[in-house]
Amino acid sequence: MNELERLTARLVEIPSHEDETAAGDAIEAWLRDETEATVERDTHGNVIGRRGKGDETLALVGHHDVVPPDESQVDGESFLVESNDGRLYGRGAADMKGAVAAAMCAFRDADVGDKRELVFVSYTGEEIGGVGARGAIEDGFVPDYAIVGEGSTGYSASGVTDVAIAHRGRRASTLTVSGSAAHASEPEQGVNAIYRASDAVDAVRELEPPSTTVFGHDVVGSAVVTEIAGGTAWNVIPETCTVTIDERTVPDGRAPLEDVTTLPGVEWTVDQDLPPMACDDESFADFVLETARAVHEGGKNSSSSEPQHVIKPHATDAGWLAAAGTTCVVCGPAEAGEAHTADESVSLATLERCRQLYQRAAEAFTSQPVV
Repeated sequence: MNELERLTARLVEIPSHEDETAAGDAIEAWLRDETEATVERDTHGNVIGRRGKGDETLALVGHHDVVPPDESQVDGESFLVESNDGRLYGRGAADMKGAVAAAMCAFRDADVGDKRELVFVSYTGEEIGGVGARGAIEDGFVPDYAIVGEGSTGYSASGVTDVAIAHRGRRASTLTVSGSAAHASEPEQGVNAIYRASDAVDAVRELEPPSTTVFGHDVVGSAVVTEIAGGTAWNVIPETCTVTIDERTVPDGRAPLEDVTTLPGVEWTVDQDLPPMACDDESFADFVLETARAVHEGGKNSSSSEPQHVIKPHATDAGWLAAAGTTCVVCGPAEAGEAHTADESVSLATLERCRQLYQRAAEAFTSQPVV
């Protein structure tokens, strides 16, 4: 194993689905041992390292929490890590401890210029709504620019590490529909909440999905019913029914779900709202894309296809950062469909490519004067 593979394996084997403390400890200790950076652990458990100085900041961003593992990914009190056929397997390898390790190495090795500051940050609680990122933002930590290392590989072509200039958000909400109970033998004596809910479902189905464009790329949202529950017995007209909606939002665009509340007996509540992201500086998006293309061209495992600007379908911490004013792109080694699976893995060649990409971007960014 080379250093990057060893570091990724070390982070992956540390369980961090219920408590991220041990993983954060390992990241913090490595940064203190391996770099001369100023390192802090904030009150939310986020690990933040700083190098250089300047009026503008570029952050290499990750998170060290993971979703609960599959049984096959657990080895006693540790997570199982395996290396096979050029890939590293284990919970969190793709989402996203591999990218965190790549960013750590790039942060340490970058020849940081004296024009701008370079920051490394690994957040807690990304998988449960961006808890760490939101806490840091509330505390005033809002970098000017960020490369968020969530997966962007394989979107334009297999094996290509693209640069996502936007991603959709996720708003989860519930329609609570009221009626009045009656004996099922006399349905006219009640108001059937399930029938009312059926009207609400039809209304959701007919809503126009939001859409926008980011640097000429289409971003299209959606709103779909995913659960419905109501009734208490086979012979009782139901007086309540609930409908769960999964909505994918776009930058500055949402489905008009509030319109459904004009139907009788329908109330609407938002349960979770993860913001979308759109890069607000095309020159920064182009800068990262040019860096990605240079790494592809110069790497021994380079693909014949060039990286492209792409749209990512999933919400990430980039949404919280963008909402706070950070200019973001998403660029990382994980491939579509890899995260949260029982056989989660990351390509070691792609991991090394991302390490080089982060380092080159950091060096070029911090050596440029603020305009």
